[in-house]
Amino acid sequence: MRVMKFISVAVVFAVVAAFAVAQQAAPAQSAPVVKHVPITNAPSNSGKEMFNSYCAVCHAKDGKGSGPAASAMKTPPTDLTLLAKNKGGKYPAPHVAAVIRGQATTASHGSQDMPVWGPLFSSISQGHESQVQQRITNLVSYIEGLQAK
Repeated sequence: MRVMKFISVAVVFAVVAAFAVAQQAAPAQSAPVVKHVPITNAPSNSGKEMFNSYCAVCHAKDGKGSGPAASAMKTPPTDLTLLAKNKGGKYPAPHVAAVIRGQATTASHGSQDMPVWGPLFSSISQGHESQVQQRITNLVSYIEGLQAK
């Protein structure tokens, strides 16, 4: 149960942070603040719904990295629409899956700015590895569809 609480606290930042960014006018020198909330269980069979629930808060619904919580990040979120372009036109699906799972890192995945999703998906899937893999596969496929033409 403690692990679940810890995971929930870790995820809270990225999951719904955009919807909870302070709406009050803050002094110009104040950094944006993001409210932490528990992870939700978006349908594992919909890459789009998972992306909108877990990723869009930082990467934006269009994947370009301008989500509502982006300004609160230490490192700007990656423009996910350029992944293939930056790899000579080939979408790096294995690398994207490894980053989501937590087996590879980027500037913000795995840091305090952004949680590693693999363990979080495992927690909401009650440890069922097949559902974790389904989530990751569907997210990777959805992100592939966002690639710039």
